[in-house]
Amino acid sequence: MSQPDNSPKGGMQKFLDIVERVGNKVPHPAVIFLLLLGGVIVLSQVLYMTGASVSYEVIVPEPRESEFVEITDPMHYGMGTPIGPGAIDERSTTFETRTATARSLLTIEGIRFMYVSLIPNFMAFTAVGLIIVAMLGVGVAEESGLIKTLIRKLVIVAPPKLLVYIMVFVGILSSVAADAGYLVLIPLAGAAFMSVGRHPLAGIAAGFAAVAGAFTVNMLIKPLDAVLVEFTNDAIHLVDPEVSIGLASNIWFSIVSVLLLTVIIAFITERMIEPRLGKYEGGGGEPESSVLSPEEWRGLKFAGIGLLGTLLVFGLLALPPGAPLRDAETGALIGNTPFMNGLIAFIASVFFVSGFAYGIGAGTMKKGGDVIKAMEKAVSTLGSLIFLLFIIAQFIAFFNYSNMATILAVSMSNALTGVNIGPLWLLLGFIVVVVLLDFLITGAIAKWAIFAPIFVPLLMRLGVEPEAVLAAYRVADSPINMITPLNAYFALVVVFCQKYDKGAGVGTVVALMLPYVVVLLVAWTLIFIAWQLFGLPWGI
Repeated sequence: MSQPDNSPKGGMQKFLDIVERVGNKVPHPAVIFLLLLGGVIVLSQVLYMTGASVSYEVIVPEPRESEFVEITDPMHYGMGTPIGPGAIDERSTTFETRTATARSLLTIEGIRFMYVSLIPNFMAFTAVGLIIVAMLGVGVAEESGLIKTLIRKLVIVAPPKLLVYIMVFVGILSSVAADAGYLVLIPLAGAAFMSVGRHPLAGIAAGFAAVAGAFTVNMLIKPLDAVLVEFTNDAIHLVDPEVSIGLASNIWFSIVSVLLLTVIIAFITERMIEPRLGKYEGGGGEPESSVLSPEEWRGLKFAGIGLLGTLLVFGLLALPPGAPLRDAETGALIGNTPFMNGLIAFIASVFFVSGFAYGIGAGTMKKGGDVIKAMEKAVSTLGSLIFLLFIIAQFIAFFNYSNMATILAVSMSNALTGVNIGPLWLLLGFIVVVVLLDFLITGAIAKWAIFAPIFVPLLMRLGVEPEAVLAAYRVADSPINMITPLNAYFALVVVFCQKYDKGAGVGTVVALMLPYVVVLLVAWTLIFIAWQLFGLPWGI
């Protein structure tokens, strides 16, 4: 609940208010996706009857031997079914020339697919498992009071003016832990803002913008980089088999992007989002005491001991040569390894053990039953979200089965490559195409599997470095994640907002995030253009 600023509203503020009102009046998201399901079924039949098809080259990643997942279509990876880099062996990829023909969901095969795939579609939607596992640990930490105390400690230590910058910076870096930022940092940002009397929805918006809007860049090498770089190298070898780029091929551009995007996101939060939201009147928004009680201090000490114990256990499992959480072949710890692929278990364990230890020390938890109740409470709040994700999983599976995503992506790519324009304009056109497709195909891996063999060789022949093409893809792939409902975590952010504003809905989140999307796309594209024109090194 907010008390809006009474000062006259500008055109942008009025527009965002309209977006919010209209967005919140649309039917429940589950109803919307059910209608979209019907639309996909009908459109698949229309395209099938017209014989729509495209031919294209695609990079096919081989599933890791340890993955007991039957994948019959390589385009399954990242097409909204969040099977991430951990399911792919980036060291083993092949090129295939494929023809995608529209498949109807109203044929005998299509009806059979819809009937038998309901459960597999949902089980393959790994975001559900990630959310539940993470919330088991986070729920204990929240119910024990650890998260609240840590936020108060952060507020005490951090200068008030730097709070949003710290939260945004950490949010961008959280992509090294895959989806953990969505599950942990976004709700923490809302709670942190409320603890200092600022609007919690502004904190959630800043956290969401940082985690989703800059997901493809980091100051560290992350698992996604290994897959994107390998796909890029496979595309490069179509032109020159002797040329390859490394994992750090975009590191300088990524580092600068992280720093500049931190400032931009924080600026938008303070100058656009917070003034529009006004003062929060939902209760609990007044700054709390800046002095921790003796019980809270004791709880933090216990939590610290629990954290050290957890780190020691995982250190023994991951650090020694030949440790079970290292890659069995290379011995690597970071990248496409058991440790990184199962990182959510580590994160959940840290919150679970630290939260329980804090509860024992602070006296907020007395026995094991308190822990179980905390986990039950955390999971019980996810009922509506799980139902919505079930519907979304079916929509994405049906959409992918029809081959509409592939036909659309290849058709747009062919249209762009057929235009006789210069390299820079072609790069900008490439960014536009990726942005548009990101509304429907949210997975970074799937789009790059299609685009890399098309645009990397084309632009290399025009004298453009492959590192520049990959950097352009990073710019285009992230910002739309903030407003597309096909982002598996978009519905979760709506749930986070409803904790502070019961009337919040899809329109609320879209109106909050739209300024970030527009400014980030424009500013980041300008940074990319300047980098390309000045010939700055993209990485190592």
